[in-house]
Amino acid sequence: MNKQLVLQTDFGWCDGAVSAMYGVAVSVDLDLSIYDITHEITPFHIWEGSYRLYQTITYWPSGTVFVSVVDPGVGSNRLSVVIKTKTGHFIVTPDNGTLTHIQQYIGIEEVREIDETVNRLPNSNASYTFHGRDVYAYTGARLASGVISYEEVGSPLKTDQLVQLHNSPAKREGSAITGVVDILDARFGNVWTNISQTLFEELNIEHGDRVEVTITNHRSKIYQSSMVYEKSFAAIKLGEPLVYVNSLDNVAIGINQGSFAKAYKVESGAHWEVQITKDAETQTKKQ
Repeated sequence: MNKQLVLQTDFGWCDGAVSAMYGVAVSVDLDLSIYDITHEITPFHIWEGSYRLYQTITYWPSGTVFVSVVDPGVGSNRLSVVIKTKTGHFIVTPDNGTLTHIQQYIGIEEVREIDETVNRLPNSNASYTFHGRDVYAYTGARLASGVISYEEVGSPLKTDQLVQLHNSPAKREGSAITGVVDILDARFGNVWTNISQTLFEELNIEHGDRVEVTITNHRSKIYQSSMVYEKSFAAIKLGEPLVYVNSLDNVAIGINQGSFAKAYKVESGAHWEVQITKDAETQTKKQ
């Protein structure tokens, strides 16, 4: 372990919850370095927490310990686990689907159930609603600092026992590519899909070409229109929509200096489907 602890929650910053997690961690080891992914995950949005982990962890050194707490089932019989990824990172989290993107795109080498008879903040057994502090921050800090080894977290489980959210991979069918809205670029309202640049390029679309974009939610059409595919927002006029490749090399949809998600009330998750095809103008030009 490298004494790096990185936290993610849906707790927000309006009270002392995150600070309490910090306090527990440094009480384990004052030399820990503690950082944050975000504490602004939409409350109870497990899918969003899953994606933010996937978006972030590979940029951190191997051996970094992450604590992710988006836990609407706190106090229930859902398991508390620590996983080791195939990239050598560790994630302390409830087993409720938060590891879906990690398992699908990065890979999980090993998983252990947290033994709360050992790995729980002393004198916290009467509380059932703040495992982020009492179990996850405490266990994460002990692991990151080397107070316990990974084997001392608890008993091993099979990786295929982990709870997984439904997450269909992007696919091409003829001249159409279909994927899902993986996440919203929250600050700017852009819509990030799971359609890779490589798959998108199979449509033989070049910068400057126009595409037809259809977005559905539970198969109900939310948006359908033609827009340009460009390298960046600088290539289009203010207020115009575009398709572009985001920082993770996936296809995204946005509006130049506007919020596409807010304008069309788009959210993220497996039931938010995106389909992209060449529009009639592009098809005619390339025939």
